[in-house]
Amino acid sequence: MNSIQKHAQLIKSTAAQLGFDFCGIAKADFLEEEVPRLEEWLNRNYHGQMAYLANHFDKRLDPTKLVPGAKTVVSLIYNYFPEKKLPEKAEDIKLAKYAYGQDYHFVIKDKLKTFLEILREEIGEIEGRVFVDSAPVMERQWAQKSGIGWVGKNSLLLNREMGSFFFLAELIIDLEATPDIPLAKDYCGTCTACIDACPTDAIVQPGVVDGSRCISYLTIELKDAIPNEFQGKMKNWTFGCDICQDVCPWNRFSRPHQEPAFDLHPDLKEFTNKDWIEMTEETFRKVFKKSAVKRAGFPKLKTTLSFFKNEGSS
Repeated sequence: MNSIQKHAQLIKSTAAQLGFDFCGIAKADFLEEEVPRLEEWLNRNYHGQMAYLANHFDKRLDPTKLVPGAKTVVSLIYNYFPEKKLPEKAEDIKLAKYAYGQDYHFVIKDKLKTFLEILREEIGEIEGRVFVDSAPVMERQWAQKSGIGWVGKNSLLLNREMGSFFFLAELIIDLEATPDIPLAKDYCGTCTACIDACPTDAIVQPGVVDGSRCISYLTIELKDAIPNEFQGKMKNWTFGCDICQDVCPWNRFSRPHQEPAFDLHPDLKEFTNKDWIEMTEETFRKVFKKSAVKRAGFPKLKTTLSFFKNEGSS
Protein backbone atom coordinates (compact mmCIF):
# COMPACT_ATOMS: atom_id res chain seq x y z
CA MET A 1 0.00 0.00 0.00
CA ASN A 2 1.46 3.37 -1.01
CA SER A 3 1.27 6.57 1.04
CA ILE A 4 -1.69 7.96 -0.90
CA GLN A 5 -3.71 4.81 -0.17
CA LYS A 6 -2.65 4.93 3.49
CA HIS A 7 -3.85 8.51 3.73
CA ALA A 8 -7.25 7.49 2.35
CA GLN A 9 -7.45 4.60 4.81
CA LEU A 10 -6.56 6.90 7.73
CA ILE A 11 -9.20 9.43 6.64
CA LYS A 12 -11.90 6.74 6.44
CA SER A 13 -11.01 5.17 9.81
CA THR A 14 -10.87 8.59 11.53
CA ALA A 15 -14.29 9.49 10.12
CA ALA A 16 -15.77 6.28 11.53
CA GLN A 17 -14.05 6.83 14.87
CA LEU A 18 -15.63 10.30 15.16
CA GLY A 19 -19.13 9.03 14.41
CA PHE A 20 -19.55 10.06 10.78
CA ASP A 21 -21.80 7.67 8.89
CA PHE A 22 -20.17 8.02 5.47
CA CYS A 23 -16.91 9.45 4.22
CA GLY A 24 -15.94 10.07 0.60
CA ILE A 25 -12.77 11.43 -0.96
CA ALA A 26 -12.49 13.53 -4.12
CA LYS A 27 -9.61 15.22 -5.90
CA ALA A 28 -9.71 18.99 -5.32
CA ASP A 29 -10.35 20.01 -8.92
CA PHE A 30 -12.16 22.99 -10.41
CA LEU A 31 -15.91 22.20 -10.70
CA GLU A 32 -16.15 23.23 -14.33
CA GLU A 33 -19.46 21.47 -15.02
CA GLU A 34 -21.13 23.52 -12.25
CA VAL A 35 -20.29 26.93 -13.77
CA PRO A 36 -23.31 27.25 -16.14
CA ARG A 37 -25.70 25.73 -13.57
CA LEU A 38 -24.66 28.14 -10.83
CA GLU A 39 -24.72 31.12 -13.21
CA GLU A 40 -28.24 30.32 -14.38
CA TRP A 41 -29.50 29.72 -10.82
CA LEU A 42 -28.18 33.11 -9.71
CA ASN A 43 -29.38 34.89 -12.87
CA ARG A 44 -32.91 33.63 -12.19
CA ASN A 45 -32.66 35.10 -8.66
CA TYR A 46 -33.46 31.74 -7.12
CA HIS A 47 -31.29 32.79 -4.16
CA GLY A 48 -33.79 35.51 -3.19
CA GLN A 49 -32.37 37.72 -0.43
CA MET A 50 -29.47 35.32 0.22
CA ALA A 51 -26.99 37.73 -1.36
CA TYR A 52 -24.08 35.80 0.14
CA LEU A 53 -24.74 33.00 -2.37
CA ALA A 54 -23.79 35.33 -5.20
CA ASN A 55 -20.50 36.22 -3.52
CA HIS A 56 -17.20 34.36 -3.95
CA PHE A 57 -18.29 32.74 -7.23
CA ASP A 58 -14.76 31.50 -7.99
CA LYS A 59 -14.27 30.10 -4.49
CA ARG A 60 -17.43 28.02 -4.80
CA LEU A 61 -16.01 26.31 -7.84
CA ASP A 62 -12.32 26.09 -6.97
CA PRO A 63 -11.29 24.60 -3.60
CA THR A 64 -7.70 25.80 -4.08
CA LYS A 65 -9.00 29.36 -3.62
CA LEU A 66 -10.23 28.35 -0.15
CA VAL A 67 -7.14 26.32 0.73
CA PRO A 68 -4.05 27.17 -1.34
CA GLY A 69 -2.44 23.97 -2.58
CA ALA A 70 -5.54 21.88 -1.79
CA LYS A 71 -5.33 18.35 -3.16
CA THR A 72 -8.29 16.62 -1.53
CA VAL A 73 -11.90 17.31 -0.56
CA VAL A 74 -13.21 14.96 2.12
CA SER A 75 -17.03 14.81 2.27
CA LEU A 76 -18.76 13.54 5.39
CA ILE A 77 -22.29 12.57 6.38
CA TYR A 78 -23.58 12.96 9.96
CA ASN A 79 -27.03 11.65 10.85
CA TYR A 80 -29.65 13.79 12.61
CA PHE A 81 -32.83 11.72 12.15
CA PRO A 82 -34.67 11.78 15.53
CA GLU A 83 -35.89 8.72 17.39
CA LYS A 84 -39.11 10.56 18.28
CA LYS A 85 -40.64 13.28 16.15
CA LEU A 86 -42.67 16.27 17.29
CA PRO A 87 -46.34 16.12 16.24
CA GLU A 88 -46.67 16.86 12.53
CA LYS A 89 -50.39 16.69 11.86
CA ALA A 90 -51.83 19.31 9.51
CA GLU A 91 -52.87 21.62 12.34
CA ASP A 92 -49.62 21.30 14.33
CA ILE A 93 -46.99 24.05 14.30
CA LYS A 94 -43.87 22.29 13.08
CA LEU A 95 -40.11 22.53 13.45
CA ALA A 96 -37.59 21.07 10.99
CA LYS A 97 -36.03 17.96 12.49
CA TYR A 98 -32.48 19.23 12.07
CA ALA A 99 -33.28 21.98 14.62
CA TYR A 100 -34.54 19.73 17.45
CA GLY A 101 -31.29 19.83 19.39
CA GLN A 102 -28.13 21.90 19.55
CA ASP A 103 -26.83 23.92 16.60
CA TYR A 104 -25.16 21.45 14.24
CA HIS A 105 -22.60 24.02 13.10
CA PHE A 106 -20.84 23.92 16.46
CA VAL A 107 -21.33 20.21 17.19
CA ILE A 108 -19.91 19.05 13.87
CA LYS A 109 -17.22 21.73 13.55
CA ASP A 110 -15.74 20.54 16.85
CA LYS A 111 -15.55 17.03 15.42
CA LEU A 112 -13.90 18.30 12.25
CA LYS A 113 -11.26 20.18 14.20
CA THR A 114 -10.49 16.96 16.08
CA PHE A 115 -10.39 15.18 12.71
CA LEU A 116 -7.74 17.56 11.41
CA GLU A 117 -5.73 17.24 14.64
CA ILE A 118 -5.70 13.45 14.34
CA LEU A 119 -4.49 13.64 10.74
CA ARG A 120 -1.71 16.03 11.76
CA GLU A 121 -0.65 13.79 14.65
CA GLU A 122 -0.44 10.79 12.34
CA ILE A 123 1.06 12.41 9.24
CA GLY A 124 2.63 15.73 10.18
CA GLU A 125 1.91 19.26 9.05
CA ILE A 126 -1.22 19.50 6.89
CA GLU A 127 -2.76 22.72 5.63
CA GLY A 128 -6.52 22.59 5.58
CA ARG A 129 -9.87 24.03 6.59
CA VAL A 130 -13.08 22.54 7.92
CA PHE A 131 -16.55 23.43 6.67
CA VAL A 132 -20.10 22.87 7.91
CA ASP A 133 -22.54 24.77 5.74
CA SER A 134 -20.57 27.90 6.58
CA ALA A 135 -18.50 28.91 3.55
CA PRO A 136 -18.70 28.94 -0.27
CA VAL A 137 -18.40 25.17 -0.68
CA MET A 138 -20.69 23.27 -3.09
CA GLU A 139 -21.09 20.47 -0.60
CA ARG A 140 -23.66 18.33 -2.44
CA GLN A 141 -21.62 18.36 -5.62
CA TRP A 142 -18.47 17.35 -3.73
CA ALA A 143 -20.36 14.62 -1.89
CA GLN A 144 -21.60 13.18 -5.19
CA LYS A 145 -18.10 13.47 -6.65
CA SER A 146 -16.79 11.49 -3.67
CA GLY A 147 -19.34 8.69 -4.18
CA ILE A 148 -21.41 9.03 -0.98
CA GLY A 149 -24.68 10.01 -2.65
CA TRP A 150 -26.43 11.70 -5.53
CA VAL A 151 -28.31 14.99 -5.85
CA GLY A 152 -32.01 14.21 -5.78
CA LYS A 153 -34.90 15.99 -7.49
CA ASN A 154 -35.33 18.14 -4.36
CA SER A 155 -31.65 19.23 -4.78
CA LEU A 156 -30.65 17.48 -1.54
CA LEU A 157 -28.02 14.78 -1.36
CA LEU A 158 -29.54 11.30 -1.13
CA ASN A 159 -27.82 8.19 0.15
CA ARG A 160 -29.19 4.71 -0.58
CA GLU A 161 -28.60 3.50 2.98
CA MET A 162 -29.71 6.62 4.88
CA GLY A 163 -32.00 8.78 2.76
CA SER A 164 -31.34 12.48 3.38
CA PHE A 165 -31.84 13.35 7.05
CA PHE A 166 -28.19 14.13 7.63
CA PHE A 167 -25.72 17.01 7.67
CA LEU A 168 -22.89 17.37 5.19
CA ALA A 169 -19.43 18.54 6.21
CA GLU A 170 -16.08 18.88 4.46
CA LEU A 171 -12.36 18.93 5.02
CA ILE A 172 -10.34 20.62 2.29
CA ILE A 173 -6.71 19.66 2.76
CA ASP A 174 -3.37 19.74 0.95
CA LEU A 175 -2.88 16.03 1.64
CA GLU A 176 -3.10 13.67 -1.33
CA ALA A 177 -5.37 10.65 -0.83
CA THR A 178 -6.84 8.04 -3.17
CA PRO A 179 -10.15 9.43 -4.46
CA ASP A 180 -13.37 7.44 -4.47
CA ILE A 181 -15.40 6.77 -7.60
CA PRO A 182 -18.08 9.44 -8.20
CA LEU A 183 -21.67 8.27 -8.05
CA ALA A 184 -22.82 8.65 -11.64
CA LYS A 185 -26.27 7.06 -11.31
CA ASP A 186 -29.41 8.92 -10.27
CA TYR A 187 -31.46 6.55 -8.13
CA CYS A 188 -34.56 8.79 -8.08
CA GLY A 189 -35.77 7.24 -11.32
CA THR A 190 -39.20 8.43 -12.39
CA CYS A 191 -40.30 9.32 -8.83
CA THR A 192 -41.63 12.88 -8.45
CA ALA A 193 -42.90 12.63 -4.84
CA CYS A 194 -40.92 15.67 -3.64
CA ILE A 195 -41.95 17.84 -6.59
CA ASP A 196 -45.60 16.88 -6.19
CA ALA A 197 -45.61 17.46 -2.42
CA CYS A 198 -43.96 20.90 -2.29
CA PRO A 199 -46.84 23.27 -1.41
CA THR A 200 -45.06 26.41 -2.66
CA ASP A 201 -43.89 24.88 -5.98
CA ALA A 202 -40.27 25.62 -5.06
CA ILE A 203 -38.86 22.65 -7.02
CA VAL A 204 -38.97 24.18 -10.48
CA GLN A 205 -37.32 21.24 -12.26
CA PRO A 206 -35.58 18.05 -11.12
CA GLY A 207 -32.60 19.07 -9.00
CA VAL A 208 -33.34 22.81 -9.16
CA VAL A 209 -35.02 24.68 -6.30
CA ASP A 210 -36.17 28.27 -6.45
CA GLY A 211 -34.84 29.13 -3.01
CA SER A 212 -37.01 32.24 -2.81
CA ARG A 213 -40.13 30.01 -2.78
CA CYS A 214 -38.84 27.39 -0.35
CA ILE A 215 -40.53 27.31 3.07
CA SER A 216 -37.12 27.01 4.75
CA TYR A 217 -36.09 30.29 3.11
CA LEU A 218 -39.39 32.00 3.94
CA THR A 219 -39.13 31.04 7.64
CA ILE A 220 -35.40 31.65 8.14
CA GLU A 221 -33.64 33.77 5.52
CA LEU A 222 -36.36 36.17 4.33
CA LYS A 223 -36.03 39.48 6.17
CA ASP A 224 -39.31 40.93 4.86
CA ALA A 225 -42.81 39.74 5.69
CA ILE A 226 -43.83 36.47 4.05
CA PRO A 227 -45.62 37.39 0.77
CA ASN A 228 -49.38 36.89 0.74
CA GLU A 229 -49.10 34.52 -2.23
CA PHE A 230 -47.95 31.87 0.25
CA GLN A 231 -51.06 32.21 2.40
CA GLY A 232 -52.42 28.71 3.04
CA LYS A 233 -49.26 27.05 1.69
CA MET A 234 -46.87 27.18 4.63
CA LYS A 235 -48.38 24.11 6.35
CA ASN A 236 -47.46 25.58 9.78
CA TRP A 237 -43.69 25.07 9.39
CA THR A 238 -42.28 27.68 11.76
CA PHE A 239 -38.54 27.11 11.15
CA GLY A 240 -37.38 25.14 8.13
CA CYS A 241 -39.42 22.48 6.37
CA ASP A 242 -39.13 18.70 5.93
CA ILE A 243 -41.94 18.06 3.42
CA CYS A 244 -39.75 17.04 0.46
CA GLN A 245 -37.73 14.74 2.72
CA ASP A 246 -40.71 13.23 4.54
CA VAL A 247 -42.26 12.07 1.26
CA CYS A 248 -39.00 10.75 -0.24
CA PRO A 249 -39.10 6.93 -0.50
CA TRP A 250 -35.37 6.74 0.30
CA ASN A 251 -36.05 8.09 3.78
CA ARG A 252 -37.71 4.84 4.76
CA PHE A 253 -34.11 3.82 5.44
CA SER A 254 -33.57 6.64 7.96
CA ARG A 255 -32.53 5.39 11.37
CA PRO A 256 -32.26 7.31 14.67
CA HIS A 257 -29.05 9.27 15.24
CA GLN A 258 -26.64 8.49 18.07
CA GLU A 259 -25.72 12.09 18.89
CA PRO A 260 -26.97 13.28 22.33
CA ALA A 261 -26.45 16.92 21.30
CA PHE A 262 -29.18 16.50 18.66
CA ASP A 263 -31.78 15.16 21.10
CA LEU A 264 -34.98 17.16 21.39
CA HIS A 265 -34.85 19.94 23.96
CA PRO A 266 -36.92 18.72 26.97
CA ASP A 267 -39.20 21.78 26.92
CA LEU A 268 -40.11 21.19 23.27
CA LYS A 269 -41.51 17.72 23.99
CA GLU A 270 -44.71 19.17 25.46
CA PHE A 271 -45.02 22.22 23.20
CA THR A 272 -48.54 22.89 21.91
CA ASN A 273 -49.66 25.38 19.27
CA LYS A 274 -50.68 27.65 22.17
CA ASP A 275 -47.14 27.50 23.57
CA TRP A 276 -45.69 28.47 20.20
CA ILE A 277 -48.07 31.37 19.64
CA GLU A 278 -47.80 32.74 23.19
CA MET A 279 -44.03 32.26 23.41
CA THR A 280 -42.17 35.08 25.13
CA GLU A 281 -38.65 36.19 24.27
CA GLU A 282 -37.52 34.77 27.63
CA THR A 283 -38.88 31.32 26.72
CA PHE A 284 -37.34 31.58 23.26
CA ARG A 285 -33.92 32.32 24.74
CA LYS A 286 -34.21 29.46 27.21
CA VAL A 287 -35.44 26.78 24.78
CA PHE A 288 -33.35 27.79 21.77
CA LYS A 289 -30.22 28.98 23.59
CA LYS A 290 -27.96 26.48 21.79
CA SER A 291 -30.22 25.88 18.79
CA ALA A 292 -29.96 26.72 15.10
CA VAL A 293 -33.38 28.41 15.56
CA LYS A 294 -31.49 31.38 17.03
CA ARG A 295 -30.43 32.18 13.47
CA ALA A 296 -33.96 33.29 12.59
CA GLY A 297 -34.33 35.17 15.88
CA PHE A 298 -37.37 35.81 18.06
CA PRO A 299 -38.90 38.66 15.98
CA LYS A 300 -38.77 36.54 12.80
CA LEU A 301 -40.34 33.58 14.61
CA LYS A 302 -43.18 35.77 15.89
CA THR A 303 -43.74 37.20 12.39
CA THR A 304 -43.98 33.68 10.96
CA LEU A 305 -46.38 32.60 13.71
CA SER A 306 -48.54 35.66 13.03
CA PHE A 307 -48.68 34.63 9.39
CA PHE A 308 -50.06 31.23 10.48
CA LYS A 309 -52.60 32.95 12.72
CA ASN A 310 -53.87 34.85 9.70
CA GLU A 311 -54.12 31.51 7.90
CA GLY A 312 -56.45 30.29 10.63
CA SER A 313 -54.07 28.26 12.86
CA SER A 314 -54.61 28.19 16.58
